[in-house]
Amino acid sequence: MTEELNCKVVFTIPVGKGLPIYESVVVTWIVMAVLVLLSIILVRNLKVENPGKKQLALESGYLFFRNFFYNLLGEHGARYIPYMITVILYIGLANIMGVFGFVPPTKDMGVTIALSLMSIFLIEYAGIRHKGTKGWIKAFAQPVAVMLPINILEIFIRPLSLCMRLFGNVLGSYVVMKLIEIICPILLPIPFNLYFDFFDGFIQAYVFVFLTSLFINEAVE
Repeated sequence: MTEELNCKVVFTIPVGKGLPIYESVVVTWIVMAVLVLLSIILVRNLKVENPGKKQLALESGYLFFRNFFYNLLGEHGARYIPYMITVILYIGLANIMGVFGFVPPTKDMGVTIALSLMSIFLIEYAGIRHKGTKGWIKAFAQPVAVMLPINILEIFIRPLSLCMRLFGNVLGSYVVMKLIEIICPILLPIPFNLYFDFFDGFIQAYVFVFLTSLFINEAVE
């Protein structure tokens, strides 16, 4: 069990003392390849008139995500919708990789830290872009000056919260599944695997982008 919790090295690139490539990185490459391949396939032969079923399904899916994030981000945050769609697709697909025999990349804290840092950089960038540098700095003393230390501390609390929530839930699900496989390796893991990988995996993707969107909306208000 202890070995399963560690992120394994798949291969090492012979650069310097050796650059280890972990399984989370390899699975991330697979997720990226799948998303790129689907993007190429789904956007081929698009039509303005008489679109096919594939195009209608694609447009419906995009409009669903766009409307969802637009309601969270508002007009000023609409420019960040493509990023949010990309993140939810990546996390959602990454979390269900266990169904296909891969280890979810989000089980690696390095992955969740990277996602959280990208989100916090985007949140602060959105605030600076909308309010200007001076307005962004002044916002730390709002609504009253005594809130300054707490508002500054939020810059560090938010990515930590995003990181640990995603990492903790995915790791917890992974540990529970391994215990179930040890106790009863036949049949019983199937329904639990579907629950943790699909339902819980998509819930965690939703929570991550939902909170990020709320923070962006707060930054551009």
